[in-house]
Amino acid sequence: MKHVSILIPQGDCSLTHIEATHMILNEVNKFLEAAGEAPLFHVQLVGLSGDTCIKKGRFTLHPDVLLAAVNKTDLVIIPALQGGDLEAGLAVNAPFVTWMQEQHRRGAALASFCLGSFLLAQTGLLNGRACTTHWSAVPAFRALFPDVIVMPDKIITDEDGVYTSGGALSFTNLLLYLIEKYAGRPVAIQAAKVFMIDMDRESQSPFIIFKGQKNHEDPEIRQAQEFIEQHYTERLSVDDLAARFAIGRRNLERRVKKATANTIFEYIQRVKIEAAKQRLEATRETVNEVMYGVGYTDPKAFRAIFKKVTGLAPVQYRAKYSRHAIPRLEEAAA
Repeated sequence: MKHVSILIPQGDCSLTHIEATHMILNEVNKFLEAAGEAPLFHVQLVGLSGDTCIKKGRFTLHPDVLLAAVNKTDLVIIPALQGGDLEAGLAVNAPFVTWMQEQHRRGAALASFCLGSFLLAQTGLLNGRACTTHWSAVPAFRALFPDVIVMPDKIITDEDGVYTSGGALSFTNLLLYLIEKYAGRPVAIQAAKVFMIDMDRESQSPFIIFKGQKNHEDPEIRQAQEFIEQHYTERLSVDDLAARFAIGRRNLERRVKKATANTIFEYIQRVKIEAAKQRLEATRETVNEVMYGVGYTDPKAFRAIFKKVTGLAPVQYRAKYSRHAIPRLEEAAA
């Protein structure tokens, strides 16, 4: 039987991650027992204190066991930290860090959900490894953990028994991935059907809202970003931008990459595609009209770049997110 430790961090955290993981893994045990097999998971809530209040005191979590009493576990689940001050949340949960390091040395797998990646990264076990987190937290994550390879488009990462999942409810995809790993594909499929989880999603790119990475200390680069965002429909080149802001080309490229984690070309593309997404969501323009409206002239190139950034073709994106793609009730009845 696999011992699963679901952490209850101090401060605010995701009740959904904790409760749903506890429920789904115990339901898997029932699937197995119904099939005449032994239950697989022994699931415990593990805390630092007897009671932990979350959501401004609305809920109180009672751990099954305190951290000091867990000498050996097989799988550690780290729910998302929440609240405005992540660094304060990391500080108050420091006892979990040394414990996770020791459990990993003993062979335990570690899995973080959404902003739980911050607590996992504190262990140093993500250094040099790929991870994901909520797309909106990527700049803050990179600032705190520059040695970690962040892949914001990924739903799941798996690096030698260290797992991470993307934003919010994508934790269910990592949970199914772990169920498949421990209990097999048929059991994971059964769990997906019972809990109506869309299996095998690989990308959170369609959900990303690009707002520009301006949380840095380079005011000239911020001005360049703002210029790009105001003139994205025009033909913009690195040389033109370098001349406009009186910065050498190589220096400009280096500083943009450092500030935004994108090359200048990538930044321009992200701004254009974000504008295209908004047009597809809010207007009845054709894909070609959207393409011309954001400064592209080559349909094949536009579709290729759009799919690279979002994970979907433009028509797929519109079908998924545009209110114009949802038939009215009277149209459906006709």
